[in-house]
Formats: sequence, structure tokens, C-alpha cells
Amino acid sequence: NLKRLIENFVRHRREVVTRRTLFDLRKARDRAHVLEGLAVALASIDPVIALIKASANPAAAKQALIEQTWPPGAVSKMLDRARAETSRPEGLAAEYGLVEAGYRLSPVQAQAILDLRLHRLTGLEQEKILTEYDEILGRIKDLLEILESPERMRTVIREELVELKDQYADGRRTEIIIDHQGLDPEDLIAPEEVVVTLSHSGYVKWQPIDVYAAQKRGGMGKSATSMKEEDFVDQLFVANTHDTILCFSSRGKMYWLRVYNLPQASRTARGRPIVNLLPLEEGERISAVLPLKDFQQPGYVLMATASGVVKKTPLQEFSRPRAAGIIAIDLVGTDRLVGVAITDGERDVMLASSGGKMIRFNEVEVRPMGRNARGVIGMRIPADQRIISLIITGAGRVLTATENGFGKCTNISEYRPQGRGGQGIISIQTSARNGQVIGALLVEEDDEIMLITSGGKLVRTAVDGVSVLGRNTQGVKLIRLREGERLVGMERVEDED
Repeated sequence: NLKRLIENFVRHRREVVTRRTLFDLRKARDRAHVLEGLAVALASIDPVIALIKASANPAAAKQALIEQTWPPGAVSKMLDRARAETSRPEGLAAEYGLVEAGYRLSPVQAQAILDLRLHRLTGLEQEKILTEYDEILGRIKDLLEILESPERMRTVIREELVELKDQYADGRRTEIIIDHQGLDPEDLIAPEEVVVTLSHSGYVKWQPIDVYAAQKRGGMGKSATSMKEEDFVDQLFVANTHDTILCFSSRGKMYWLRVYNLPQASRTARGRPIVNLLPLEEGERISAVLPLKDFQQPGYVLMATASGVVKKTPLQEFSRPRAAGIIAIDLVGTDRLVGVAITDGERDVMLASSGGKMIRFNEVEVRPMGRNARGVIGMRIPADQRIISLIITGAGRVLTATENGFGKCTNISEYRPQGRGGQGIISIQTSARNGQVIGALLVEEDDEIMLITSGGKLVRTAVDGVSVLGRNTQGVKLIRLREGERLVGMERVEDED
């Protein structure tokens, strides 16, 4: 992403500037060392000339210069001001340079003195040498500041980048023409049934449905996605690649996504954060999703919240996509959406609670409302329980599952209609063996279901392998769970025939 790209660029520039500064520092110290020796020699020019004249050859003169201790002259004050140790070349022996008795010339300095031309002995040239030496000491101080100060390093990188932009930036010369020639990107996407998963931390992806081979009831399953220790798959549903996904958020807003725009990933991949696909606000997360073929079909969007509130809104009110999303329902406090469905306005509705109860009523008792409305009470539940499923009745049976991996099928006729706002009737026993209810689905005998665990495991099994039992029973084992693992969700897979 852009942030990582910038971080890598800055890291690269920091390395380049560091290496360049170290190189310049070595060169500056070497030059300062030579100028330092010349300044010392110029401060004692007459004794230096006499020593050279008295020497038998250049080698003897060089050795004599090295062995003698010289008055430091102006060099001493300059070194005190600039800190002598900062200007010493790497590897210079401790016996050379400013010592207690004066100044000891190094072989490099002695050779530079012997190479000095006579015209450099004039007063003006001597002043130039001292001026250059003072400038080099300032340069060394500046280079050390770049290496020692992160803020100064960032300033150098910033200034060089601005200079680069000012020197080379120009307008784009290549003309970019967007011409789809009437081709819709959707025409290039093959329609296929896929499994879409959304993790509790907000990672979304899709996989072909045939990735999962059917297993018998009680199987261990295979990994549906790679999870961090604290993450698990929160929602799972089957959709077509050409479907639109209506994403209902924890704050009561709705966003649009096309399935083919979601990332396709392997079974063990985590997918991509949905926050990168939707303009969610801080702290906002997707609470419920609804795959939809198109908006031309008549009907309503029926919503149910964890606190037992239900709301019915005409489908057409959600047909105009907006980049920033739209208000779908007015949620109060910590309430969140747990179920969304398309209805014709006259169906029986069932709500299932985590405490093992279920209520059935006709949706005509829920009058149509606008998107900004709050809704009405669908089921009254204790404060320590929540609604976990919304079912639109039809042919089939109700399959109920609990967090400890147990479940059962119950004929839908056993759930008598009640008025909206009641407490419901027992659907499954929530014993210590079973734990709380995590989901309820309307299924048919030829269907298959997918079960997802907190450890990221998924098992696909046929509904005809699940026992049909009465309401007030505990059910049978649907999936074997490891120690500390729990069942967190399930979804129906319709038979393709």
C-alpha cells in the first residue's frame, strides 16, 4: 500500500544519506588532518624550513618533522572549539596530533609539508589555509549532526526530495484515454457460486464452493481461513460472483459491494481487510451482509437486531449506491444487526435467541418504515441473552446449533405462530453440554450446511445426516471440537440441482 511504499522509500533514502555522509566525513577528516599539519608548520615556518634544509634527503626531512614536537599555534584554539576527537581520521595513532607537550605531525602531514609549494608561504596563502581548515571543522560538525540526529536526517531527505522535484518534475507527457468501448467489466467475470467469509477482525475473501468436499456428520473439517489467535470467522454465506452484497454496519449504515470485487484467496489465506474496501468510520464494523441478485425484484428488506428489534423497509430504498453508504436502521446503544433478509411482505418470521427460545409471527405485524426508522419489538428477551438468527419461513425444517457443537433439525410445524413481541417457546435445551445457541437455519433434506469454529475450521455436511427431533430436546453432535474451541456460525448450502 501507499504507506508501506513511502516507508520503504524513506528507509532507502536514510540508508543512502547515511552511507554518503560517512564517506564525506572520512574525506573531510582526512583533509582536516592535512590542513591541520600545514597550519602547525606555518606557525613555525622558520624552524621548519631550517630543519628541511639541514636534512640530507626528503626521507630524512620527513622523519625529522615527525620526531619533533611543534607549537600548535592557532590550531589549538580551533580544535578546542570543534572538539579535537571529532576531526581525527579513523585509524590515526594516538601519538600523533595535539599532545600535552605540543603537536606531533603524522607521516601524512609531514609529506604534505614537504609537498608544499613556496608560494603558499605568503601571508595571504597562510590565511587561506587557516580559513579552509576552519570551514572543514564546521563541515565535520555538520556531518556528525546528520548522523546523530534523526530529525536532521529527515530534514536532509526532505530537502533533497524537494530539490529533485523542482529539478525534474514536469507534466505527464503520455495521454491516458479511458475507453471501455461499451464493455462492462462484469462481462469478463464468469458467474460461479462462491463461499464468502468475513472474519471477526474484518478480513473478507471468497473461494469457489467446490473447494470443500462434503463430509459426514461429526467430521473434523478443513481450514476455511488462516486466523490470528484472537480472530475467528464471524460471517459466512454463499453467493454468485455477479451478486451485489449489501453490507450492514454496526452503526446502522449500509454499503454496496460486488462479489467479484472481493479478493479471491486460498483456503488458508486471511483475505483482505474489509475496511480497505468500504469507507467505514473508526470503530465501525460490518454486522450483517445480504447477497442480492438485483434490485428489480419487488419486496422488502427485513432486519433483526440482537436486542429483538425488527424493521421492514422497501427494497427500492436501497437501490441507489452511494460511496459513503446510507442509513439503514437507527440502532440504540450497543445494539447490532444479526439478520437481514428479502421478503414479499407477507411471510412468517422467526427469531431465535441465544437462550434456546424461538418466536414465530407474520411480518404483516411489522409495518413498512423508512431507512431512518428504529423498528419495533419482535421478541422480548432477558438482558443476558441476544437474538442470534432471523428466519423467513418456508418449506423445510429448522436446524439449530449450539456453541459446543450440538444441534438438531425440528419440523417447522412445531413452532406455532404467536403475536409479535412475545417471549417465544423452547427450540433447543441450553444445557451445560450444549452451551448457548449460536445459530438457527431453515433447511431442506437435500441441503448441506457449513459450520465454522472459533479456530477457523470449517466442516461441510449433509442435512439428511442430522437427526430430526422435537423442540424440547438437546440434539446430536454436529462437529467435533478441540479443547477450548467453540462453534461460532453456520450457513446453508443449497443443492445445485
